[in-house]
This record gives sequence, C-alpha cells and structure tokens, in this order.
Amino acid sequence: MKLSELKDFLDRKADRYNHPDFIENDPIQIPHRFSLKQDIEIAGFLTATISWGNRKSILNSAEKILSYMDGSPYDFVINHTEEDLRHFMSKSVHRTFNGDDLAQFIRNLARLYRKSDTLENHFLLHTGESDFYHSLERFRNEFLGNGVHRASKHVSSTYKNSSAKRLMMYLRWMVRQDNRKVDFGLWTRLNPAHLSVPLDVHTGNTGRQLQLISRKQNDWKAVAEMDITLRKLDSEDPARYDFALFGMGVNGEF
Repeated sequence: MKLSELKDFLDRKADRYNHPDFIENDPIQIPHRFSLKQDIEIAGFLTATISWGNRKSILNSAEKILSYMDGSPYDFVINHTEEDLRHFMSKSVHRTFNGDDLAQFIRNLARLYRKSDTLENHFLLHTGESDFYHSLERFRNEFLGNGVHRASKHVSSTYKNSSAKRLMMYLRWMVRQDNRKVDFGLWTRLNPAHLSVPLDVHTGNTGRQLQLISRKQNDWKAVAEMDITLRKLDSEDPARYDFALFGMGVNGEF
C-alpha cells in the first residue's frame, strides 16, 4: 500500500472511531464524568493505570476507586488522612493493583499536587525532545519518589524498553485537541505532535498487518518504529491513529 493510500485508509478509520459514541464503552468515560481539571487528571490517571484486561472489568474497578475516594478525586487526594487510606488498603481494586497500591498512589499524587496545581507540569518535555521517552521516565521517578513500594511495578519504565501503553494513553486523553469531544485537550503546554500511539495487543497486531512495525514485541522500540510512519501521515496529530488501529483491532476488522 502506498503512503498516500495508507493515509486515506487510516484517516477514514480514525474518523469512524474518534466519535463521542466511543466514550460509552471505553475507560475514558470515567474522567468524562468530571468538570474540574484536577478531578479529570486524577480520575484519568488512576483509570489509565488499571487499564489492562477486559474493559468491563476495568470500568467496574474504576467505579470502585471512585467510591473509595467518595466520588471526589481531587478533594480526597488533597485532604485525605492515613485513617482514610486504611479503610481500603486491605481491599482488592483491580487484579494485581490492590488497595495498598492505591493508597500509595494517592500519597504520591498528593505530593505532586503540593508542588503544582496540575499534573501536566510533571510531563513537560525538555529542549530537543520530540517524544515522551525521557519525559515518562522523569515522571516515573518523580511520582514514585525515594521510597520503595510495590506500587512501583504499576508505573512503566521506558528506560526498561516498556511501551508505557497506559501512560501514553493517559497523555492522549489529556493532550489531544480536536472537535470530536473524546479526548480532553486539557494540557496545552504539551504538543500533540510529540504523542505516540499507545501500543497494546490490538494496536500492535493491526500495526504489523499494515506494516507500520516489524518488531514482534510491543515495546518502546516498536513505538519508535511506528512513530516514523504515523508522523509522516499526520505530523501534527499522529496519536489520532490510535482510534483507527485500536478500533480495527478490537472489532476484528483485521
């Protein structure tokens, strides 16, 4: 397939799936329940963190997290006490992400919000960077802090060649700006041109069938390989093709 034909094909698929109807069955519906910027940031981050496995199970687990936080993520993060956290530390949340992990995430988020009123400032790129490879590792180190906790396994490391699918999906939610009302476009200090498609089993398999990537592993090297072509197709908003690749993959079009 010629590059122009590939672009036409993926543009049509992206337009088909990048639609408000997409929200109904996707984890992004959780942050869409809020209007306060910080509520959206926190609900989005925690939902993205547990976004692996069955989507229905993800949504049920996200509901559980909101209930533990009394339906007010930012207020809970800022004003929680250790006694509040103990109420759910022994409970389950989502598969290997348990109540103790959630409590540590809340402590870490509170520490970041004491430094800045938005999580965006902890993802900023440095001069000369054109993707989030270094940014995500800096965020990971800052978020986890100096302590050792089992929750660290739930924040992927790009320096260990992880595709960081869940963090990249979260960035897509927060950064992409269009008129489709799916992604939020809350963070204006980050450029959508620097985003990559969140690489998971669906986007990876579809990407290989379309010869966007040749690597067999869904790792950061595969993300960088896919970037090369997708940024040729749309240099300003390459992550919009996530809708095309994921939509085709999850609906069995390939």
